[in-house]
Amino acid sequence: MALKVLDTNLPDAKIVETDVFGDHRGFFTETYTKKKFVEAGIDVDFTQDNQSLSVEPGVLRGLHYQMAPYAQTKLLRAVTGAIYDVIVDIRKGSPAYGQWQGFILSEYNHRQLLVPKGFAHGFVTLTPNVNVAYKVDGYYEPQADRGIAFDDPDLAIDWPMPVEHLILSEKDQHHPQLKDAEINFSYQG
Repeated sequence: MALKVLDTNLPDAKIVETDVFGDHRGFFTETYTKKKFVEAGIDVDFTQDNQSLSVEPGVLRGLHYQMAPYAQTKLLRAVTGAIYDVIVDIRKGSPAYGQWQGFILSEYNHRQLLVPKGFAHGFVTLTPNVNVAYKVDGYYEPQADRGIAFDDPDLAIDWPMPVEHLILSEKDQHHPQLKDAEINFSYQG
């Protein structure tokens, strides 16, 4: 089984595609095989698997990150349904600092997104009953938990639905803009 790693417009962030074998019964794919990932240049020591369920379309989770030294690399995918996943480079000194890119991840395209440390991350659900599974290489640390406003006018993220239709947690409604956010990441180029 092959593993295809595609560059994104943002340095160090990657799209990962695995072979999918299907027939009249359904499909099979290896979503993660450490040896194959290492051979493809992704040598991350994942320590935890997480999963979220969003019942309605329009649920927006993010934009989240953890301050260093508790920052996390994430490898995520939509197990059921579809999401529009957005990452923002927040590494000071990066040629892409403050730039964002969005990706559709779904149960149909089987794509995974590798989100490196130093990126804010969020997604909005495009379908009902979306399960998102993701691996992280660090544990959740409440005192390091931070976020950036999903509607920061300087970022101008083009979410795929009107913002008045989005469903957010109380916490996600009150994140600062990038220019006011507490960030301690530096680009290592």
